[in-house]
Amino acid sequence: MADASVSQKTSACNGLDKQGTLSLWDAWWSIMMLLRPAFSQLRVFMWFALSVAGITIRSDTLGGVSSIMRSLKLKKCFYDALLRNFHSNAVQLDELSALWTRIVLQLFPAPLRVNGRLVIVGDGIKIAKCGKKMPAVKALHQQSATKATHIMGHSLQAVCLLIHAARGVIAVPLAMHIHEGVVFANGNWKTLLDKMLQLLGVVAAGESYYFVGDAYYAARTIIMGLLKLGNHLITRVKSNAVAYVPYVHHGPKKRGRPRTYGKKIELVSLFKNRKMLKAASPVYAEQGVTVEYIVQDLLWKPVGRLVRFVAVVHPTRGSFLLMSTDTALDPLEILRAYGLRWKIEVSFKQAVHQIGTFIYRFWMKQMVPQRRGDGNQYLHRKPIEYRNAVKRKIHAYHVFIQASVVAQGIAQYLSVAFPEIVWTEFRSWLRTIRPGIAPTEFVVADALRQSFPYFLMDSANQHAFAKFVTQRQDPEKLEMFRMAA
Repeated sequence: MADASVSQKTSACNGLDKQGTLSLWDAWWSIMMLLRPAFSQLRVFMWFALSVAGITIRSDTLGGVSSIMRSLKLKKCFYDALLRNFHSNAVQLDELSALWTRIVLQLFPAPLRVNGRLVIVGDGIKIAKCGKKMPAVKALHQQSATKATHIMGHSLQAVCLLIHAARGVIAVPLAMHIHEGVVFANGNWKTLLDKMLQLLGVVAAGESYYFVGDAYYAARTIIMGLLKLGNHLITRVKSNAVAYVPYVHHGPKKRGRPRTYGKKIELVSLFKNRKMLKAASPVYAEQGVTVEYIVQDLLWKPVGRLVRFVAVVHPTRGSFLLMSTDTALDPLEILRAYGLRWKIEVSFKQAVHQIGTFIYRFWMKQMVPQRRGDGNQYLHRKPIEYRNAVKRKIHAYHVFIQASVVAQGIAQYLSVAFPEIVWTEFRSWLRTIRPGIAPTEFVVADALRQSFPYFLMDSANQHAFAKFVTQRQDPEKLEMFRMAA
């Protein structure tokens, strides 16, 4: 019944008149209403919607809750109420993430499919945090030529769904969780791979998919977890990896366990094969590029089964090895899917610089201060009240992050579904507007920011959300309303 309700409401949203009879905010609210079942209280949902609106239209990222207060011009007495809402148990986080995934599939009619399966991209991101009283902050190492090698911060993992948008492909974020920094039980040794599988389980939409990740995810834990549910992995493997030719038995059967592995193959040796095939590169935005490749199905010991290896020689990117657990998948489709993995990096860039997904600053007063260079916080000997306080604070981080994920996803949808209205409401200036390219989150945010006062003025008496916002605004800060009065 819930999915049927989502389908009906999204159909109404998709039917919005492109001439602008309904505003961008009407479309925005129709999407937000689809998230109502994830909240046990209507008031908590309204505060969450207010937070998403503030995150979307704020013009600065100087502070988490305070920037929302400034963008919506709320009275200062509502700061604590907004802060409490992020900590509320009435926000059912896993249900919210799962429902958001179903909504994304309903909103975007053209998700990228490979061999009939969805394509979900996953990766990790490390965000610097200097708060000494912020749970899960730890010393982190990152390999980058442009970033600091050692930072104190939060380590998160994220999953995005690849969607066709205009002439390109975008990565719509589904969920992001903090996966390091706190150990609640002494016997709980779940790795980042285990936690990524849990995250994929939360956003599972009932459809089979290919999970695309970097070489870190080429591991038994991920592969067996995906195969158990009928899904597959596409990833890159290290150049020093080895595999085996299946052993062919000859003669009568002997006693003991039959031999499985035959000749050992160093995968880097595949590049020396003179029978490499040539084809036009299927990678996004690489027209006119020719690649050489060779494919071979070999036994991989970490999983004890056949997997498909593809050795690729690219004219500018060099040589690299790809792997897929689906041995029936065309090698060029493997290259195409992995070539779109970088779309999640674009999504991260927008989340950091435009949306402000990671600017939360929720402190825990009773926390023992962290020192620079400290690692995981082990809480198995702490009182139950202290552990519950840490869980409550991490829950607040995740709710803020998920609100930002929803804000970014709705902005992406509006740019794809209503580009004409977005450009009409865009009151700023861009040097170049490329036809056929969907507006960016920056353009959508500006269009929503410019049209927000008019939406409130026209709908304050009959629209539930507009009424909720206007009742909490500070009249002295509303220049436009003062002019209208």
